[in-house]
Amino acid sequence: MKNIAVILAGGVGSRIGGPTPKQFLPLAGRTVIEHSIETFNGHEAIDEVAVVMHPDWKEQFRAIVERNRWEKLTKVIDGGSERYMSSLNAIMAYIDEPDDTNLLLHDAARPWVSAEVIGRVVAALKMHEAVGVAVPSTDTVWEVHPDLSCELGTESCTFEIPRFVARIPERRLMWCAQTPQAFRLPLIRDAYQRALQDPQFQATDDCGVVRKYMPGTKIMVVEGEERNRKITYRGDIDEVE
Repeated sequence: MKNIAVILAGGVGSRIGGPTPKQFLPLAGRTVIEHSIETFNGHEAIDEVAVVMHPDWKEQFRAIVERNRWEKLTKVIDGGSERYMSSLNAIMAYIDEPDDTNLLLHDAARPWVSAEVIGRVVAALKMHEAVGVAVPSTDTVWEVHPDLSCELGTESCTFEIPRFVARIPERRLMWCAQTPQAFRLPLIRDAYQRALQDPQFQATDDCGVVRKYMPGTKIMVVEGEERNRKITYRGDIDEVE
């Protein structure tokens, strides 16, 4: 069984502001993406590392690779315009690998992932085709619906469509998803093949694709860590551990 870590760094960081994507921002003497790659490259259970990178930033990333010389980094794959396209490009890059190959898809913007979390994912992959990482929600989660009957410009709806609480799920059942999300190669390949035939296809993560298009597959959840948070805004990087 071969474990391939795929670092998804295809975004341009539009929400973080500024000209530099978040994966290239400085963090504790290195860039964000260096931290993300380093943990996987140094993990004994990871056989290979690939990076999905926006074409406009591949030259800058090449300089980072030269500086680090990661021995397990074998591929730099072009990213797509959407996150799911970056995942799909990675899947296609390994399409000829044996069926017992595992892909661990990880957001480059989660530089604090630990070796322990990676180890839990790899261990779970020995028994399950799909594995997600998550932490229990510490907040009450609301399902909120917009009032689509409201017309902008009226007295009750001057600036924006009002939203109302539609449902409050039981908090003990709510977990916050993290990465890596890991899959046996044939499973994630087939899930995306089905998804691409759906004209209404939308996805925010790879477990969601499997959950919708391979509904008979159980996704094993292993516990993550609060420190495995995602950098979304510039302020997220201010507190460095």
